[in-house]
Amino acid sequence: MSQRLIYLDNNATTPVDPRVVDTMIPYFYDKPGNAASRSHPFGWMAEEAVDYAREQVANLIDVDPKEIIFTSGATEADNLALKGVFEMYRRKGNHIITAKTEHKAVIDACQKIEKLGGEVTYLDVKDDGLIDLDELEKAITDKTILVSIMWANNETGVIQPMKEIGAICEKHGVLLMSDATQAVGKVPVHPKEVGIHLMAFTAHKMYGPKGVGALFVNRKKPRVKVTAQMDGGGHERGMRSGTLNVPGIVGFGKAAELAKKEMAQDAERVSKLRDRLEQSLVDRLEEVYVNGNPNSRMPHVANISFKHVEGEGLMMTFNQNIALSSGSACTSASLEPSYVLIAMGLGDDLAHSSLRFSLGRFTTDEEIDFTIDAIANGVNHMRDLSPIWEMYKEGVDLESVEWSEH
Repeated sequence: MSQRLIYLDNNATTPVDPRVVDTMIPYFYDKPGNAASRSHPFGWMAEEAVDYAREQVANLIDVDPKEIIFTSGATEADNLALKGVFEMYRRKGNHIITAKTEHKAVIDACQKIEKLGGEVTYLDVKDDGLIDLDELEKAITDKTILVSIMWANNETGVIQPMKEIGAICEKHGVLLMSDATQAVGKVPVHPKEVGIHLMAFTAHKMYGPKGVGALFVNRKKPRVKVTAQMDGGGHERGMRSGTLNVPGIVGFGKAAELAKKEMAQDAERVSKLRDRLEQSLVDRLEEVYVNGNPNSRMPHVANISFKHVEGEGLMMTFNQNIALSSGSACTSASLEPSYVLIAMGLGDDLAHSSLRFSLGRFTTDEEIDFTIDAIANGVNHMRDLSPIWEMYKEGVDLESVEWSEH
């Protein structure tokens, strides 16, 4: 077991399901056509394959296939939705509302929109990661054109109350967008039921290939329009030009079909493994904190802080064996604590001491047992070497200590 690398970073990307690979392979060799080539059988085959995949993807989230726009991934879909709505509806208003804990694809796109003359409100979140619905409603003005709230957070797995958010947006006649990248394919996601008008998601978070994603764009009541961000050829109903990635789209379709069939049993199995992982670490170690709302979160994600243990250092005790991510982001030369955890009110120390475990379809019981032991041993090892832990154990009030700069 110690020679095998355990993969617990499924929120970053999932391994491609072998059944998905099998469906893709013919489109690299025997069926190489461009879906826009209308003059010969290879093009027709490719177009037919794309149409079928579009149905499979639409079926997963219960929408009309004509409402699915294929993109290169969720980042592009987020950008197309945010910038496309801002440009299309700018005469109506220039105000967008989002949350401080959104994925960088949304935050950075919003910051670009601010440079283009847009106004963006970034909502705070409560300490469990959920937005305050009253604060959302108060933020809406007569200039608000779009609210963008992610379905499930990529770091904590916290699921936002999308139905309630949808009701607020409907009441005020505002469009609602959601980055549902971490949720689609793992829990039931039905945008129309909750009042979402645009939704971004991607194949590689649900055992499909990298480099292909989708944007759901509502066609009726209301018919939503977005300004294309990529010009040339008028592909994808004029919203997203570019030669379609036929093998990728075929794989996306198959991944969506499998997710629809197997999602419930996958979720039940991994949530038990996740709960066992959390409970075992809480039982075996002192000062362990699980971050995020325990009752409204994805079944496969655990974000855990180990007090007075630096997350990056802790990972070095086991990263030859276990792949996961820490609550720090490497920006420039320094390690910054996670902006998501900081927005939830965690101090720098707890944010720096957090690890994100994201389990998946191929995670086994044996791997979780190994991980529990490796983390517990790593934390104990780090604390044995830590003078701060020693002071904490001796009852020293660390808040009152004046630390020297040298």
